[in-house]
Amino acid sequence: MAKILIGCETSGIARRAFEARGHDVWSCDIEAAEDGSNRHIRCDIRDGILDEGWDLLTVMHPPCTRLCRSGRRWMSGPGKWTRPRQLPKGKTWQDMRNEFEEGVSIFTACWRAPIDRVAIENPVMNDLAKDRMPTDLPEPHLVQPFWFGEPIYKATGWYLRGLSPLVATDHLIEPERGSEAWKEWSRIHRLPPSAERARLRSRSFPGMMQAAAHQWGDEASARHAAAAA
Repeated sequence: MAKILIGCETSGIARRAFEARGHDVWSCDIEAAEDGSNRHIRCDIRDGILDEGWDLLTVMHPPCTRLCRSGRRWMSGPGKWTRPRQLPKGKTWQDMRNEFEEGVSIFTACWRAPIDRVAIENPVMNDLAKDRMPTDLPEPHLVQPFWFGEPIYKATGWYLRGLSPLVATDHLIEPERGSEAWKEWSRIHRLPPSAERARLRSRSFPGMMQAAAHQWGDEASARHAAAAA
């Protein structure tokens, strides 16, 4: 059994997947858990919880909107840190910079945590974010939900330290591009703007989390047992 922290998740999807494998697992976020679990801690992940002797840290949905490539146009115009041509409605450029700094701070705190095995979910980063990342950060390991039995397109990047890349467990056959099935698989990318869009796009995928719990959880448990022997 490994002692596992699931950071930046409120849905409980990852926590429950690791619990089902028998691990001592807790989740944390600044928001309450959707399932009301007493194994969820409301806190800023940077405020000390990372130092509590975890065998494995998985960070599910750290703030990435300003770090990812798709958000690059809001951060800077041509070159680096020139004024953007356009800003999101209701946002200032300083808002963008503040959100960027928050994302960098949370990501780097998690990556530098005194934990041997770390997996941080984040899209491929833009050049501005890469400039601020630790020098030992590897390229992300990219997977898709349909590798794990879920008919959905959403490339998911995992930055890994001390863990093996996830191996597909139930690789579905992709539908023909442009077909109704293909459109359904693309539903996350087709979500219309709404107050719930960001939350819905960032939910964990149960099949992927079951694979992570089996592969990473058991790997962490085995290494913990070997170190204690």
